[in-house]
Amino acid sequence: MDIDDDIARANRAKRGSPYLNTDQAAAYLKISTRLLKQLRRDGKGPTFRRHSQLIQYHIDDLGAWSDAQSVRGGGHDSA
Repeated sequence: MDIDDDIARANRAKRGSPYLNTDQAAAYLKISTRLLKQLRRDGKGPTFRRHSQLIQYHIDDLGAWSDAQSVRGGGHDSA
């Protein structure tokens, strides 16, 4: 990470918490809370943090996970 990225992350954190709960993270990803919980249970979802009883997702981890789900065209959808 470079210093500019660190500054940008610090500025975002000042405006509000960069952590989202499960419902907020699911809404951010535009998937159901149920699916996000299932992905977490199966070890296939975004990185999360457990703070005592709370499950929280960092917004940067959600973006990275979403980017990793990108599929290049050419194939057929399985759905």
